[in-house]
Amino acid sequence: MAAIEDWRYYGFAPVPRDPEVLFKDHPTASGPDPKQDPLTADDFTLPDTELVRQVRAFASRELDEQTFNHSNRVFIYGSAIARTHFPEWKYSETPSIVETYALSCLLHDIGTAEKFLATTHMSFEFKGAIVARDLILSLGGAEPEADSVCDAIIRHQDIFVKGGNITVVGQLLQLATILDNVGLRASLVHPKLIETTTARFPRKGWSEHFARVIEKELTLKPWCHTSTFEIPYWKAGVQSNFATDVRGNEVMQPFD
Repeated sequence: MAAIEDWRYYGFAPVPRDPEVLFKDHPTASGPDPKQDPLTADDFTLPDTELVRQVRAFASRELDEQTFNHSNRVFIYGSAIARTHFPEWKYSETPSIVETYALSCLLHDIGTAEKFLATTHMSFEFKGAIVARDLILSLGGAEPEADSVCDAIIRHQDIFVKGGNITVVGQLLQLATILDNVGLRASLVHPKLIETTTARFPRKGWSEHFARVIEKELTLKPWCHTSTFEIPYWKAGVQSNFATDVRGNEVMQPFD
């Protein structure tokens, strides 16, 4: 398959990395009142493919309940953002992109699983991306799809990068994870979507839970990529900026 076909098929199309650039003068997402389609969680279900079923089963086994539910919420929020604000990406009309995004969501935090977080010197995103790619290939997934998932997971916490591009799948994963974790740009989706999504996949104290995961990785690996959210020379005993932001998620507080 030619590279340009991979772009269309697995979400490799390049879009601006910086959301401020992506949303500048955007017809539905810019300004104080972005468009909010009246979507609910029922509008977005994981693709019913053998690959997704097997990856979902793996994620359910390896992740704790809070992280597994977070992964499913991220799929819903990202899918809604794509449908409402980026119809030109043809996300909903391209099953292979939806599947690739679903796999990325289910596995984006696999590196925080007990089996992996403390058993590697690597940052959790990088270890998780390798685990995800190997898993997809072992299950018979296409290599370009495994690459797309791997790329998106590696970059899903690169929120301070201002220049350049990212894949469609990578951008959706960033937008949806930061929405669920700190409430950023929650106005891009309808409040009913948040209500129904947190009802289907309850947060169960996700803000505190994820903040503790952040603090655990920072303590185990003070060089980790998560430290990009922190002050230079961060060390154990210094309050984590990222964990503080996660605990301060006022948008999601009513659902925690």
